[in-house]
Amino acid sequence: MSSLFNPVMMGSVELKNRVLMAPLTRNRAHDDTDIPHDLAIEYYSQRASAGLIIAEGTQVSKLGKGYIKTPGIYSAEQVDKWKEITDAVHKQGGKIFLQLWHVGRISHTSVLPENEKPLAPSALRAEAQTFVNGKMVDVSEPREMTTDDIDELISQYKTAAINADKAGFDGVEIHAANGYLLNQFICDSSNHRTDNYGGSVGNRIRIVNQVIEAILEVLEPGKVGIRLSPTGQFNDVNDSDPLKTYTAVINNLNHYKLAYVHIVERFPGVEVSNKDLHILKTLIAQWEGFYIANGDYNSITAQDAIESGRADAVAFGRQYIANPDLMERLKLGAALNTPDQNTFYGGGAEGYTDYPFMEDAR
Repeated sequence: MSSLFNPVMMGSVELKNRVLMAPLTRNRAHDDTDIPHDLAIEYYSQRASAGLIIAEGTQVSKLGKGYIKTPGIYSAEQVDKWKEITDAVHKQGGKIFLQLWHVGRISHTSVLPENEKPLAPSALRAEAQTFVNGKMVDVSEPREMTTDDIDELISQYKTAAINADKAGFDGVEIHAANGYLLNQFICDSSNHRTDNYGGSVGNRIRIVNQVIEAILEVLEPGKVGIRLSPTGQFNDVNDSDPLKTYTAVINNLNHYKLAYVHIVERFPGVEVSNKDLHILKTLIAQWEGFYIANGDYNSITAQDAIESGRADAVAFGRQYIANPDLMERLKLGAALNTPDQNTFYGGGAEGYTDYPFMEDAR
C-alpha cells in the first residue's frame, strides 16, 4: 500500500517521501535587489526532510513583482544567493524546485520600475490589494500587454528556467494559479483580448503553452511542473466555464508530459461546493501524470489521498511554516506547532527560522 512516507519517482526526480512543502510567500528578500535574504538558507535547509520543497514564488522580471520583499531569478546576484540555498538543501539530502512567478495586474506602481503600470492581458483593474509602504492598498490599474510584451515575457520565463538550473534547483514550477498573470490569461473574466491571446479557450491558454515550450527548450519535461487553481477565485479571477477551460489546459499538459500538475483544491477555511468538487475530480482523473494535491490537508486526509490513488503526493503550506520537521511529525503522529499569522509576511528570524523541532520542544 502506498504511503505518504514511501519514496516515489516524480518525472526525472526521485522523492524520498510524498510530504511536500508548498510554495510560500514570506516577504523577506532584499527589496531593492530582489535577492533572497541569508536567513532563507537556514529556512529552507531546516525543511529539507520534505520529499520536495517548492520554493516561494519568484519573479521572472522586475515587472513581475507585486509585493514588497519578494525574490527574483533574473540577475546573476540572485542566482548566486539561490545557489547557496539549494546547496544547503542538497547537503541535508533534500530536493528543491523553484516556482516561476509573474503577478501581472496584482501589483502597484510603487513596487515597479519607474512607477510603471502593471502588465495584464487586458486593462482591467482587479478588485484586490497588495502590501506596500506598510499598509494594504488597492492594486493599480494595469496596461494591456502588446504582442511584443508577450514575446518578451515568454523569453523571460525561459531565462528564468536557465537561471534556476544554474542556481542548482532540481526543477521549476510554472505558477499559473491564484489570479496571477498566466491565470489572468486563462480566465475570461480577466482576459477580454480580441487577438490570438483572447476569446476562445484555445487562444486564452496559448501563452501557457508557449511558456511551457520555451522552458522545455532548456529543461527536460521531467523537471518542469505547473500549478493551477481551476476553481479558485483568489485575486479576482473566475472563468465562466472552468470545466471546459481547464479540460483544454489538462489535455495540452498531457501532451507535454511534465513532471507534475499541482492543483490548489481549496484555501484554508473555505468550503468547496459540490460543483467545484465535480470539476476537480474530473480534471484530476483526466491528468495522466504525477498529481500533487494541495488545500488544507492533514495527516489523515493526505494519507487517504495517497492510499486511494487520488494523489501521488500532497503539498502542505501553513503547516510547513510552523513545523520545519513536518514530515517526521506526521510520520510519528506528533503534535504540530501552531503558526503565528503575525509573522507570515515580512520581518526577520521570528516566525521564520525559530519554530522548534520536536527535540527542541521536549
